[in-house]
Amino acid sequence: MQSLIGIDVGTTALKAVLIDAGGQRLASFSRPYPMARPAPGLAEQDPAEWMAAIEAALVHFEAVQGLGGLAGIGICSQVNTHVFTDAAGQALLPAITWQDSRAAPDAAALEAQVTIAQKTEWFGGPVPIDASHALSRMAHVRRVDPELYAQTRHVLLPKDYCVLQLTGEVASDAIAAVGLVNRDGYVAPLCDLVPDALGKLPPLRAFSHVVGKVRPGRPGAGAPVVVGAMDAWGGMFGVGTVAEGDAMYQCGTSEIPGIVSTTVNPTPGVILFPPYDGITMHAAPTQSGGASLAWLGRMLSQTPEALSELAAGAACSDAVPLFLPHLQGERAPLWDAETRGVFARMDSRAGAPEMARSVMEGVALSVRLAFDALQCSAGVSLASANIGGGGAQSDVWCQIRADALGIELRRASAPDPAALGAAMLAGLGSGLFVSLGAAVAGLIGFDRSFVPDASVRGYYDDRFADYQALYTALKPFNARFA
Repeated sequence: MQSLIGIDVGTTALKAVLIDAGGQRLASFSRPYPMARPAPGLAEQDPAEWMAAIEAALVHFEAVQGLGGLAGIGICSQVNTHVFTDAAGQALLPAITWQDSRAAPDAAALEAQVTIAQKTEWFGGPVPIDASHALSRMAHVRRVDPELYAQTRHVLLPKDYCVLQLTGEVASDAIAAVGLVNRDGYVAPLCDLVPDALGKLPPLRAFSHVVGKVRPGRPGAGAPVVVGAMDAWGGMFGVGTVAEGDAMYQCGTSEIPGIVSTTVNPTPGVILFPPYDGITMHAAPTQSGGASLAWLGRMLSQTPEALSELAAGAACSDAVPLFLPHLQGERAPLWDAETRGVFARMDSRAGAPEMARSVMEGVALSVRLAFDALQCSAGVSLASANIGGGGAQSDVWCQIRADALGIELRRASAPDPAALGAAMLAGLGSGLFVSLGAAVAGLIGFDRSFVPDASVRGYYDDRFADYQALYTALKPFNARFA
């Protein structure tokens, strides 16, 4: 029996799935790993933790199912997380994750050197250069540790680093190279702003291109390994979003909404990806989705499941504080590294249920702001979106999201859509699937739809207006602490 492995190197955990050619789930695996925060603004991970989890997943799949018929491995991962490696492929410092803001001054310096007209010419819209941009990280490392920068042979995303460790070969893809590429590849005039940057970036290949084969000595040795995709695109496939006008809403550590549309209206704050296989994706990833609920859970010593139960006991009312989920700044569509989280209008009626609901509402409102920008960018008026990911497993939170957005949300049945999407790409590379559309049509199902409650529309419209006003009012205050 032929099988496929899909791996998602996420922010908080690695998830992996073993499926057969018909999409049947044969086995799954998950392992968490830590995020180090050694100083304010820093968020690092040890790349060795990712590889240890991949090794454990392969050992597990070999033990429970066997890998004799393994046709391919695909890896998706968090992006705007960067690993600086030497010529031997060894990491020279901890991975600088997408949550890390240490390069904000370098980002501002680069941003000042590029005009909106240049960005629109290169990318089709004003894609921001922020603290998580690859060039910002490279400029930072070059500035603070020029010797280490000189030793750097490759600057890789997590998926590309893991593929290198598995196969000994280096490659990436144009979609994951956020803010670096256009239809023709890397944008040389942009990359040239940081000396030697272009030479440290990996060659670009298609998602399903076979980079190499698993080295001897590991379970699955000899199996082809494909380039893979960023988690947002792997998850996009895993929730069944590929057709023109489709919308996705991925819920993980961050929230990632997106719309597929060949219409392009340059819109500030939106990431516009180069077309791929007929798909033009407009995306607006936020900073703290599930991360906000995890933070509250640590504060209250409650699990996410317990917080969902608490939130279900709090009605829509002014007893629920207004929450800005800007715990580490905000990404799309604001791209503001200085903003911070806040609870507003708290009084003695606010207990744990109200606080849990407040966080869930605040995250949903951050996505409403993102979807407003996306609909403008894509020229689409949404009636529904496909939702998936760990944060979508809460029925309570999904209903809050549907009510706050005012659109129907169809929940994909696979709990780990990015891993499933990675397995699809492995199937394409191995020839088991004839096309991406066919793979999505055959493998994706939905377990429930969440329809917005018209009776609370006014409540969320008011909340959304207050959300935007509160952010604006706090900007001068937050700027004092930058």
